[in-house]
Amino acid sequence: MYITDDGIRLNASLEMPKEKKEKYPLAVILHGFTGHMEERHILAISHMLNEIGCATLRADLYGHGHSDGEFRNHTLFKWMGNAMTLIDYARSLDFVSDIYLCGHSQGGLTAMLTGALKHDVLRGLILLSPASMIPEGARQGQLLGYPFDPEHIPDEIPAWNNQTLGGNYIRVAQSIRVEEYIPRYEGSVLLVHGDADGAVPVQCSIDAAKQYKNAELAIIAGDGHCYENHLDQAVKAVRGWMEKQIREEKKA
Repeated sequence: MYITDDGIRLNASLEMPKEKKEKYPLAVILHGFTGHMEERHILAISHMLNEIGCATLRADLYGHGHSDGEFRNHTLFKWMGNAMTLIDYARSLDFVSDIYLCGHSQGGLTAMLTGALKHDVLRGLILLSPASMIPEGARQGQLLGYPFDPEHIPDEIPAWNNQTLGGNYIRVAQSIRVEEYIPRYEGSVLLVHGDADGAVPVQCSIDAAKQYKNAELAIIAGDGHCYENHLDQAVKAVRGWMEKQIREEKKA
């Protein structure tokens, strides 16, 4: 299926629990930089949520996977717009009770930012290895291991997989101060991070957990950015947290 955001088609998949009910919570799931909605860790989280009675909406974001847009032209603003469109779509579904926003890496950063903008309609945030250091790196002239002059931004910089990233990505990232977004979301938050993450330091999640009003932090020992070694532990952490949210939702 496709969900359209201002003329851009986002490739998406809506998956339902097997148990038949009138209402379900739904989690919107966002992948990371150069990623897509069919990655191993994304699918593992999605399928587990379906098992415990939560619908999921996965999508390829702008310039990624099978969605429209060129990779080099994507920015955090465009991804935030995508995320808000996906949330609005979820809100239009009559079977949805509460909405959660889940994101991995750059998708986790997008979830942090969008959570602030949509704080009044989201029940909780699930932040998987959130790349909250991207904006500060852009201001300091360091992105993806590539140094540049932050005052004279190049038209493009090298990215992974022989791709290039446009200079507007940097310009947008420089304008974002994550610490100003975090306090605007006062709902429940789960952060999951491997302490051997070579792409996003685990300290990013440790610091964010301290800044959120109501956050839990699960550190996966010996694991990397995409939970290559202990995906089962990451899934277990999300499951336990979500089961608690669902119990509280039923009491409300």
